Amino acid sequence: MEFVNIKSSMALLYDRFIQNADPRTGNWLLMSSPLPQTIIIAAYIFFVTSWGPRLMENRKAFDLKGVLIVYNFGVVALSLYMCYEFMMAGWGTGYTFRCDLVDYSPSGTRMAATCWLYYFSKFIEMLDTIFFVLRKKNSQVTFLHVYHHSIMPFTWWFGVRFAGGGLGTFHALLNSIVHVIMYTYYGLTALGPSFQKYLWWKKYLTSIQLIQFVMVTTHICQYFFLKDCPYQFPVFIYIIGLYGLIFLLLFLNFWYHAYTKGKRLPKVLQNQTWAHHSNGVMNGNANHNEKEE
Repeated sequence: MEFVNIKSSMALLYDRFIQNADPRTGNWLLMSSPLPQTIIIAAYIFFVTSWGPRLMENRKAFDLKGVLIVYNFGVVALSLYMCYEFMMAGWGTGYTFRCDLVDYSPSGTRMAATCWLYYFSKFIEMLDTIFFVLRKKNSQVTFLHVYHHSIMPFTWWFGVRFAGGGLGTFHALLNSIVHVIMYTYYGLTALGPSFQKYLWWKKYLTSIQLIQFVMVTTHICQYFFLKDCPYQFPVFIYIIGLYGLIFLLLFLNFWYHAYTKGKRLPKVLQNQTWAHHSNGVMNGNANHNEKEE
């Protein structure tokens, strides 16, 4: 009897929770409840941190060159399309880059649909880590990498379900732009050693990421200085602001270990003399297929 009462109370709380959701998105794939995505994310974490490495321990690494080429350039195409949709749905057709509210009218459905596509793309990008495991590149399955690929879809479910539009989508536009550059780089690396001489700009990928998080944090924090901005779900302002700060710190740490200590430079930059280093040489073991999110 007590279990039934607890179950009824939880159902009532969930009903009240859903009452504030965007009715346009309720029937979209994975949107009816956060449970399906939670199961997917949990399975992803379990596979890439435990089961997958154990499964591959006594097996030969998969040769996924062709798959990686198609995958990386496929993500480039998808990211370009999302950039276009974000621009046409608001950021290039009326958004002010200041207090932009969520449009729940039929005219705002295009932005909500683009938000859903961005959310769904986060599940596609989980393949980054799965490919690492299948290729036995376990050293690249870092906390930063797994955290990023887990937290993004989880938080974006709530964004799409409740606030598909407005100023909370600026970081999605920026991230899509960054992914065009990033996955172009990784697609080129997958083409093989003959393209290595064109990959000297790897270090700048992290710089672009750092600029991205500074821009995201600056844009979202202006909300606290606007005199009148009735954004419908202020909780997302705090989540995005915290997200920007956390990833800024994580990527600064990545920058320090990868480039100040020279651990992840591409081979074209390895053994190159740098005046600002005391020993004059930057050394490192690079892998061009590692992801920086």
